[in-house]
Amino acid sequence: MAVAHSFKRRTPEEILEDIKRMSRGKHRIYIGAAPGVGKTYTMLSDAHGARAEGIDVVVGVLDTHGRPDTEKMVGDLEVIPLRLGTLKGKEVGELDVDAIIAREPDLVLVDELAHTNADDAKHAKRYEDVQEILEAGINVWSTLNIQHVESLNDTVRQITGVRVRETIPDQVLRDAEEIRLIDLTPDSLIDRLKAGKIYPPATVANALQNFFRKGNITALREMALRAVADDTDERLEDYMDNHDIVGPWPTHDRILVALTPSPNGSRLIRRGYRRARRLKAILTVVTVLPHGIQGLPKADAERLEGHLSLARKLGAHVVELEDSNVPRALVNYAKEHHVTEIIMGESRRSRWEELARGSVINEVLRLSSNIDILVLGEEPKD
Repeated sequence: MAVAHSFKRRTPEEILEDIKRMSRGKHRIYIGAAPGVGKTYTMLSDAHGARAEGIDVVVGVLDTHGRPDTEKMVGDLEVIPLRLGTLKGKEVGELDVDAIIAREPDLVLVDELAHTNADDAKHAKRYEDVQEILEAGINVWSTLNIQHVESLNDTVRQITGVRVRETIPDQVLRDAEEIRLIDLTPDSLIDRLKAGKIYPPATVANALQNFFRKGNITALREMALRAVADDTDERLEDYMDNHDIVGPWPTHDRILVALTPSPNGSRLIRRGYRRARRLKAILTVVTVLPHGIQGLPKADAERLEGHLSLARKLGAHVVELEDSNVPRALVNYAKEHHVTEIIMGESRRSRWEELARGSVINEVLRLSSNIDILVLGEEPKD
């Protein structure tokens, strides 16, 4: 008996997207827990190996931080001259995207992926330069420290006491064809620091008392290991899905972040994103306002718009609801969309205000049977 086979006809848009993906350059990211683990050195070593195999390799931008071993490893690799620009009134050298695209190498090396470009640059961030080079069909190898990943920003601050200002969207890592972990134990890294192989000797003592404390390095190393493990897990699932391999697929939890104009909002979003990644969950960010964002004071509206922009950048589904009863609207939406966990921020109301007007958190707890509620405290002041 003949068996009828059904298949989904692909749209022209899907076909064009596949063609674009095939012509796009491939991105490899060398990631590590901290400066000095050997990301740039390893990238350069691999580049010499690639050139020996006939691959046309150029150096787009490199920051050796004065490390002799790294400078020596550059060897006779072709270096594209930097484009001069100005940053806060000072002349700086930047990646010359146009020169690289005109040169058309097979592969370009780009150090410090999270770098902020000069004021007059085509793109604000170096990762955006890399995106343009990839779109031109040129492969890129780049380096990155784990503290520059956007969704980890709050965790890094909590660990190190430092708010990292230069970050890259998590999507840049997800879009990369390969993430290569460059790892050193905390003791080995600290030994390299003490030996003057990372920073000049005059700055070592200060570094050991601040960023390079053993506890900091241990925590950052764990974050880097987890990030690469999560990436490997996702790539395996994609492979199994693309090849119709039957496996124990995870059930889809649904996480909802209840967002307000509070300064704590970005922290809630990042926490929600990390939990969603860990649980392979769907992430939704919801605001409930009586008269929409336009009804807020200007400062609150601008802060909330910033939070929503971050949520979209991290790939969350954003929902804006208008309702005077915030707890009821949140819980109704959560139940209708089968949310399994709600993340909320600690109330900014005083005890007297809560007695007079009620507690949003308590009311959500009362209404939301079978939904887990996670309440985050206010972020410490800078």
